Amino acid sequence: MKTRIRPPRSKRTLKAECRKLVQALEYLSRTMEPNAVTRLKRVAGKQTTRLTHYGRKTGKPHEVTIWFVLDGDRLYIGTANVKRQWVRNVQKTPQIRLSIGGETFEGTARFLADRAEHERAMAAIRRKYWMFRPVIALGRILTAMGVMRDNTGSFEATLAG
Repeated sequence: MKTRIRPPRSKRTLKAECRKLVQALEYLSRTMEPNAVTRLKRVAGKQTTRLTHYGRKTGKPHEVTIWFVLDGDRLYIGTANVKRQWVRNVQKTPQIRLSIGGETFEGTARFLADRAEHERAMAAIRRKYWMFRPVIALGRILTAMGVMRDNTGSFEATLAG
């Protein structure tokens, strides 16, 4: 049986069909792999993730490129400044989407207020981003001397699937 392919009637129709195709492919990529952690482990070596978060007042989606680390089955996201807008948005509205190496993950993020949990996350981040250890160490020294405030923070993300 031959399938006849017809060209789209307009650019708008073409864009709509492309959007539907992309959504279908994203759905298939999420549902074909039963375990998000397995997919995450395949892209864990990437340096950054695109985090989609939602405005705490408007609910509109915003994106930021940030560091992440997979430590065992725990996914951590860290920040050097807890006063950043994305941090405040995620604290208020914890639903997130992560795009890493062609994979997309949906989930929630929990701010690590417990100092031991936060330090565990930051230690994992320091291990992955070892090339920045001198800068991170300098920040810790300046904080200990009282020259600088410790504004670091971290989240643990729980992914669906």
